[in-house]
Amino acid sequence: MESRKCIILFLLFASAAIIKPQVKRDLLCGKASNEQLAGVLIPQDKFHPFPVIDERSEWLKISPVIREAYIKKGEEQLSKQWQTLPASVFLDYKRNGNRTRYEDICFGRRQRLMAFVLAEIFENKGRFLDEIANGIWLVCEETYWGIPAHVGAQKKGTDLPDAEDPTIDLFAAETGAMLAYINYLMGDKLKQVSPLLPERIYYEENRRIITPYLEKDAWWKTGTNNWNPWINSNALAVFLFLEKDSVRRSKAVYKTMESVDVLINSYPEDGGCDEGPNYWTRAAGCLFDYLELLYSSSNGNINLYGEPLIKKMGQFIYATWIKDNYYINFADASAKSAPDAGLIFRFGKRIDDPVMQGFGALIAEQTKIYEIARVPEYGSLNTTLPNLFILEELNKTKPVEPYLQDIWLPDLQVMAARSSADSPDGFYLAAKGGHNAESHNHNDIGNFIVYYNGKPVLIDAGVGTYTSKTFSSKRYEIWTMQSQYHNLPTINGVQQKEGKDFRAQNVKYKKDKKEAEFSLDISKCYPPEAMVNSYERKIELIRGEKIVLTDKYNLKEWKAPLILNLMTSLEPDCSVKGRIILKSAGGSFAVEYDGAKFTAISEEIKINDARLSPVWGNRVYRIIMTALDKNLKGRYEVDLSLLN
Repeated sequence: MESRKCIILFLLFASAAIIKPQVKRDLLCGKASNEQLAGVLIPQDKFHPFPVIDERSEWLKISPVIREAYIKKGEEQLSKQWQTLPASVFLDYKRNGNRTRYEDICFGRRQRLMAFVLAEIFENKGRFLDEIANGIWLVCEETYWGIPAHVGAQKKGTDLPDAEDPTIDLFAAETGAMLAYINYLMGDKLKQVSPLLPERIYYEENRRIITPYLEKDAWWKTGTNNWNPWINSNALAVFLFLEKDSVRRSKAVYKTMESVDVLINSYPEDGGCDEGPNYWTRAAGCLFDYLELLYSSSNGNINLYGEPLIKKMGQFIYATWIKDNYYINFADASAKSAPDAGLIFRFGKRIDDPVMQGFGALIAEQTKIYEIARVPEYGSLNTTLPNLFILEELNKTKPVEPYLQDIWLPDLQVMAARSSADSPDGFYLAAKGGHNAESHNHNDIGNFIVYYNGKPVLIDAGVGTYTSKTFSSKRYEIWTMQSQYHNLPTINGVQQKEGKDFRAQNVKYKKDKKEAEFSLDISKCYPPEAMVNSYERKIELIRGEKIVLTDKYNLKEWKAPLILNLMTSLEPDCSVKGRIILKSAGGSFAVEYDGAKFTAISEEIKINDARLSPVWGNRVYRIIMTALDKNLKGRYEVDLSLLN
């Protein structure tokens, strides 16, 4: 029973399906009915979106540098051994909440297998074939293709996987697509090792992916977060490449269309992803993977690339870019991200957006896509394979730095503004409204971040390594999820509360040449014990000068001092009354406040987390500004400017 509760809690935290309004767009099913689809789809034996291994001329068109890099990657794996997946390691998640030990082995197996596959495709000498067969066999022998954190969807709950109750999670779908691509690309080579290999692949795919998808209705089929496109894009690859029964194949494909329509119907008109830019690759990006497969398998008859919403969903990734590898990061998103350059470029081409194409070229330069062999982390080739065939075109594309001066996403209630158009120089401000039941929610309504010359000053810490606690009833015991560890007030000793009812009111945005302004009332984000009538927050970017925060509040009762929390990656000096100094190598900053109304201290938060440390190093800081009065009404202003 407890494991079933955990799954329900996971759904509440990871999906906003219960609160997102549905608009009956039905863009996919509107293109073809279930009956019409059979006549639209290319038959399984004629579906040929990529060259197979024996079509050597096509593979030889790819840069020799990349070809050699992939062969070398496969060679490096030849001296290593396949790792086992013990039951005791699978049980880590149930016993102590650890999910990384099992995932490291599981994902490592898939990366190793794909390293051999890609090396063999580029070399074509047969020396990797036995190891490919070994990898396929090992994966087929696994009881469950998913991970322990998701096994709770089975009827027997979180425990060892039940072989008689296969469920499709993110990584089961990834594994299914991985084997489908391998069979498509080199099925004849597999038969040379043993004709039973392709047969075994279909047997496992049929019982783990195809039949469960057709016969069961998992929550994510009507979900509106990244699970929907992530799983559907991979499941679609399985159906298209492997299912020979045309009626069954068409039925499965149409069922994916119905499912993905639910996602599209739920998306806001502004195309914003409430999971943040870090999840764009697995939300809009996986939707693009899905649409590409559907486009190619229907001879272009199912084509959504002219739809304004699809365009906006793609453009979200560069709209939220700050500079280098920094992105706006609310919710579980990280401040640093490395989205897939080829995916961005191809998406930009489909929606005819030269800025997005140029942004893909920029990311390609940053991530050295032209010289590094990129083996998919979880196995699926949905993105990796098509990227290989656009590298030359991508290399010829002029990089674009999309320093958009002003961004406003009214449905997501997120704004961003720069001091200067087409330049990273000066202050950058981003702020959010919304509600506290968003996907991967943090209690952070009214939070804001500030950068200067593309470097962080006031921050959102992001989220640490996922554990069982992250998606449980204890989620908000984690410090990164709490409002007091965001740039937000603590009112009467009370923090913001999670839930769809805790939302911003009176959200307003305006901008002109001199400034950009975002305002909202965050009083409804706090529970009744905060005793607050109103809490009006206004955040302004005065272009070329400073950031101004103005809070105006009205309390029902005074119980504890008002506290304003500010998070920073820079070491604060609070020794001067009325002024906090933030020092950095790129310049120092002054946070100025009324020293007669507040005291200010700072605390160091040490970081020893595999997800947070690469972003912030070994520490971040919280500035705690405590009000000195007991007034029920008040107004204060905090200015952030460059220290001369």
